[in-house]
Amino acid sequence: MRTKLENILIGLGAALVILGIWSLIAHLAGLSKILLPTPAAVWERFLLILDHGYKGHSLGAHLGDSLRRLFLAYGLAIVTALPLGLLSGCCRRLRTALDPVISFYRPLPPLAYYTLLVLWMGIDDGSKIALLYLAGFAPMYISAVAGVMRIRSDYINGARTLGANSVQIFFYVIFPVALPDIFVGLRNSIGFMYSTLVAAEMVAAVSGIGWMVLDASKYLQSDVIFAGIIIMGLTGVLLDLLLKLAESRIVFWRGRD
Repeated sequence: MRTKLENILIGLGAALVILGIWSLIAHLAGLSKILLPTPAAVWERFLLILDHGYKGHSLGAHLGDSLRRLFLAYGLAIVTALPLGLLSGCCRRLRTALDPVISFYRPLPPLAYYTLLVLWMGIDDGSKIALLYLAGFAPMYISAVAGVMRIRSDYINGARTLGANSVQIFFYVIFPVALPDIFVGLRNSIGFMYSTLVAAEMVAAVSGIGWMVLDASKYLQSDVIFAGIIIMGLTGVLLDLLLKLAESRIVFWRGRD
């Protein structure tokens, strides 16, 4: 408990230092408010958006649209990438068939093929969800494969010696051992998908936090831009914390060797 409290205090202290430096630069450097608004100005604009919304939509609506797209794509990736990754880790032929496809498209920047998705599916949520799905699929798949490949053969042989069949070995040996790597993939995927979502909303959207930031940039509303960026960052931190909490509850034996 003491260590957690210390970590929280250190994090709050670092945030206060950053705010202090930001405020000093904004006040002493003589920069235009368009270039660098003060923290107070950003906070005031945030409260204004919270009360009155932005361009006809509340802040909750913008954030809700972004998270709805993210969670739909994230769920689709989980139910496809993880089973395929686990099966590929167990089956060499399936892994050999899928690895070239994953290796080809994984390094591609998502926005490089987003234009095609927009042409095929329009600027509505379908193209964004497809883009996020492709962005999150590879990290989940690779982590699941790595988790299975990391399993020591004597674990499986020991289970077979005790009379376990293939299904029991998968659910009681392979899957639990692969869970830590799976959670690494889940955390990497949601971070990558969230950054991709913001970029996608900046390219083709009519709502969402990314769209709000882009629209504000057209009118040089730096306080809105800063507020949007902070909201994005805090949302990403919260999502990662939720996954870390889930991991600590589900993979409770990790670190207890």
